[in-house]
Formats: sequence, C-alpha cells, structure tokens
Amino acid sequence: MTETEVALRALASNVRAARTRAGLSLDELGRRAKVSKGALVALEKAQGNPNFATLVRLADTLGVSVSALMEGRPEGRVRVVSADMVMPLWAGEQGSEARLMLTTSGPAPTEIWRWKLQPGEEYPSHPHQAGVVETVSVTEGQMTLIVDGTEHPVDAGQTATFDGDAPHAYRGTGTDACHLIMTVHLPPGPAPTG
Repeated sequence: MTETEVALRALASNVRAARTRAGLSLDELGRRAKVSKGALVALEKAQGNPNFATLVRLADTLGVSVSALMEGRPEGRVRVVSADMVMPLWAGEQGSEARLMLTTSGPAPTEIWRWKLQPGEEYPSHPHQAGVVETVSVTEGQMTLIVDGTEHPVDAGQTATFDGDAPHAYRGTGTDACHLIMTVHLPPGPAPTG
C-alpha cells in the first residue's frame, strides 16, 4: 500500500469517526461544511483528493484540528517531525507552501505549521470557528497579514496574533521568500461522552 493510500485511509476513518461523534449525517455535515455529499461519501471511502480548504472546513465544522483528521495512531510519547517528510497541504503557483507539522494533543490542541510565502503570493483563509487564535512568527523575510481587510506588516523577528474567526490572508512581501511558523490554537472540544 502506498503512503498516499495509507494517508487517505486514515483521513477516511478519522472523518467518519468525527462525524459519528458529532452525531451528524453526511447531508448535515455537507451542508454545514459546504462540501457536497458525493465528495464526503468518496472521502469516507478513502477515494478522491480533498483540497486544503475542504479539510479546513471539515475540521472547523467537526470541531477538530486538521491534523486530527489526517494523522494515524500516535507512535510514542515523543514525536519528531522533519519538514521534508511532511507533504504541503497548500502549494502556491509561485512556490509558496504550507506544511502542517503536527498538532499537540489535549483538550485544546495547537496546530504547528511551517509556511513559505513568495513575494506577491497570497493565501486567503476563510474565517475559522469562534475561539480559534492564530499566531504567526516570521523567521525570514517579510509578510503582510490581512485581518478583516486591514493590512499588518510583519517582518523577520516579529510575531503577530489574532482571532481566527475573522476573514484573513497571508501575503509574501519584500524581495525574498518569507518563512514563518504559524500556530493555530483551537478551542477546547466537547467533553467525551461515554
């Protein structure tokens, strides 16, 4: 079985389990996440190739992290993740990319992302669920963070934070690629029932 097939099977199982825990039918999840029922059926059968925006909408609707939908079972107490072992979840036409490195566990998980933004390339993000807080720390280059239509320049050595439930976008600026670490702090999920 290829690495892609293993990843699709984990995604299918995790989406189905999260949907079941949330008590949502395929129709209701599709309506809330703005994803067609056919795409959800294919996803839960480990078929198709969902894009990054679809995964984010599903995760937000289900109240879980993107990586909770994608990860297999934890392999031990310590995880070390190398950027070259993680496929980009978004790749821009000019060479920009976003890689979800890992998500911490616990009642309020945090996603850790590595981004590269080429000058002039922009990624628009839809608003997340209430309670999501994003932090961007620029390690090289310059970017513009756009939140609710207002632009905020962020340079190497600077960190910005904002509530992720507003429309927002990230744009590379300057003359060289911008490298940044993003954390997405998710609100605590519902208490497990059992």
